[in-house]
Amino acid sequence: MKIHLTSVFVDDQAKALHFYTEILGFVKKYDVPVGGNDRWLTVVSADEPGGTELLLEPAGHPAVKPYRDALVADGIPVAQFAVDDVRAEFERLSGLGVRFTQDPLEMGPVTTAVLDDTCGNLIQIATQPQ
Repeated sequence: MKIHLTSVFVDDQAKALHFYTEILGFVKKYDVPVGGNDRWLTVVSADEPGGTELLLEPAGHPAVKPYRDALVADGIPVAQFAVDDVRAEFERLSGLGVRFTQDPLEMGPVTTAVLDDTCGNLIQIATQPQ
């Protein structure tokens, strides 16, 4: 068994697609209309185009807002992405205007930082020892 797809709820799929591709560097895999303005919209790592997909899922369900609001209020990321060097990625993304809620922080062998994805979520980036 392996993880094939996971999702993050987003306020605006077009805005999310821009952020996740143009800022974070993912690539669009699927973009299929599913009714109304909603789309089956997934992105993947540019380094692993056949890898795990991230669904940029519309946040229309009534349970989504209180769930995400509570996570953001407590500073809890909804997802974690692996990067080679958190400090370098922090500098690159900060230079692109990304807002971080947690600067790089070393926790033993792991370094993390937390960013705002502009679509209602906090995302953690992490470098772990090989």
